[in-house]
Amino acid sequence: MYSFRNDYSEGAHPKVIEALTATNLIQTCGYGLDDYCKEAADLIRHQCAAPQADVHFLVGGTQTNLIVINSFLESYECVIAAHTGHVNVHETGAIEATGHKVCTAYSPDGKVTPQMVEAVVAANTTEHMVLPRMVYISDTTEIGTIYTKAELQALRACCDKLGLYLYLDGARLASALTAEGSDLTLADLAALTDAFTIGGTKNGLLFGEAVILTNDLPKAHFRWHMKQRGAMLAKGRLLGIQFKALMSDDLFFEVGRHANANAVYLRDGMTELGYDFPTASPSNQQFPVLPNSVILKLQDLGYAFETDHVVDDTHTCVRFVTSWATPKAAVEQLLKDLAAC
Repeated sequence: MYSFRNDYSEGAHPKVIEALTATNLIQTCGYGLDDYCKEAADLIRHQCAAPQADVHFLVGGTQTNLIVINSFLESYECVIAAHTGHVNVHETGAIEATGHKVCTAYSPDGKVTPQMVEAVVAANTTEHMVLPRMVYISDTTEIGTIYTKAELQALRACCDKLGLYLYLDGARLASALTAEGSDLTLADLAALTDAFTIGGTKNGLLFGEAVILTNDLPKAHFRWHMKQRGAMLAKGRLLGIQFKALMSDDLFFEVGRHANANAVYLRDGMTELGYDFPTASPSNQQFPVLPNSVILKLQDLGYAFETDHVVDDTHTCVRFVTSWATPKAAVEQLLKDLAAC
């Protein structure tokens, strides 16, 4: 009846499609050097209060993560992440395959803490081991949790003390910044990280990720890294046009608020029905524990969603994801069907 499998099942927000259509026959130069990309980058710099930042537009998340990490690190250096981190679990070993080890620490809520960072650094002490040099975090995390400003400030202080870079993967940043309890802004991210991304693919675009570099180290040769890794799109204007639309007229935050509102409605409705959530998520990813019999009934009704992990012989934790396009009626119908189950 409806897919809650991910937040990129649909095409793109109508305003993005309108922008692409309106500019379709206008000729531009290639490789992200067009005026649309420049205007989108200026919008992002302004909203981040970071006029000195470099902004680049890439196509996909895995490609973006490996290029950012590669641009910062020497071949013998590693990146620290939570065990649930996207670079560790869901990128087919892309970071290791391109020359850098991912050192992980267990995290019950998907977030990285200074204590976790310090433990990884303490465990890698000689030239016979990799040298920790970057901390990777994602906001929202892979299990729907979000960072507070105090948590990000603590990580920044830890990284400064240990000589580490801090990189934030914002594939679902619109959801993170508009979630219940969020007190972070784009300007905070620019001030507290060495690099971060603004996701487009999961936030209403056809495709695209924006990289914001605030540290000077990778700036000079970042486009070389992009080209070598196949990330320099000839029709780069397609990324610039989309991001210009996304970052105009509050659309970026609008899509995040919409997705979160439906996710919270779903979460509260499931809670009223007696279902448990092992990790409290204020964002557009929700992870309830359902009886296997109920899961089968929902699937028979045509609902699509992901299985996260087995809880016991009769229960499984599953994932429901809402998007910019999720209608409230779809959530209401799911709750009715759950009640009937």
